[in-house]
Amino acid sequence: MPPPPPPAAAIGRRSSILSFAAARDRCFSRRFLRAGLRPLAIPLPTGVDDDAGTTVHVWVPANPPRNPLLLLHGFGASATWQWAPYLRPLIAAGYDPIVPDLLFFGASYTRLADRSEAFQARSIKAAMDAIGVARFGLVGVSYGGFVGYRMAAMYPDAVERVVLVCAGVCLEEKDLAGGLFPVAGVGEAADLLVPRRPEEVRRLVRLTFVRPPCIMPSCFLWDYIKVMGSDYIQEKTELLYALISERQLSDLPIISQPALIVWGERDKVFPMELAHRLKRHLGESSRLVVIRNAGHAVNLEKPKDVCRNIIEFFQEGVTEPLNDEKVFRPVCDPLVHASMHDATEDHPVRQAEMWKPLN
Repeated sequence: MPPPPPPAAAIGRRSSILSFAAARDRCFSRRFLRAGLRPLAIPLPTGVDDDAGTTVHVWVPANPPRNPLLLLHGFGASATWQWAPYLRPLIAAGYDPIVPDLLFFGASYTRLADRSEAFQARSIKAAMDAIGVARFGLVGVSYGGFVGYRMAAMYPDAVERVVLVCAGVCLEEKDLAGGLFPVAGVGEAADLLVPRRPEEVRRLVRLTFVRPPCIMPSCFLWDYIKVMGSDYIQEKTELLYALISERQLSDLPIISQPALIVWGERDKVFPMELAHRLKRHLGESSRLVVIRNAGHAVNLEKPKDVCRNIIEFFQEGVTEPLNDEKVFRPVCDPLVHASMHDATEDHPVRQAEMWKPLN
């Protein structure tokens, strides 16, 4: 069975000329290209007749990475919107960002029914294997932190160090009914995090930012919803149900890697209680950094502060490049200046194998 066509919003991002959101999306993509990254579509076989039931879209460096840093985004727009401010500082510090869209965000999708963060983790790890990156650091924001935490637990030999930014991995389903959050149930949480109307976007922005925009015209919000938020609504809702339903702290493994916990002190989505709970859960292998005057969207409100802490954390105890033990060779020409449309549809299998390691 052929893979499904791109969602309507993805097509709209290429074709809409008068859309502010589409123009901003193209701008973010150009920033990734100017930083030396390029987009790949990596098909992951299901094991049945080599059928690619899952495709992970990922931005990768043009050259084989020596210090790969996997950046996992949260709910909201695609990865480019959330990580654009971090590219140049991380690259200048000697790191090689690898930035995927999680499944059902951007151009990543699956036809399989699994909605767990463990399935997201396996898919991202398979994509990293496909491009030949065996060991890496990891940064996860919010939902991306849930996926990143699961990756660290499942693949301790691959994930070296972990940064969790406002990632409420220690939440329990009973916390919703207990009044810890601004919502009282999983359904209400889905309505909040997957907004479908301008008033819902306004509520989300006001909850996640300490200083939200004073004016948010409905015409711009409808445009954003149409371009960036109208695809995979049901699937994203299912992700939230799988994440929260019957969640208990006693089931959460303790990861062995050094971990940096970064939190906005005025986070209303995942209150500070969850930051302290995670610190207690991980113990001495973790450190908590609280960013003042920032909310849940601390990665967007205070990108310089968050990025500085990320760099300082990964510079601790790093004596050599993570992937210096392997020799890589390119097996196809890099597409540094290719457009997103061309790069994701032009022979994705060959592109995914570009950094095949020498045996």
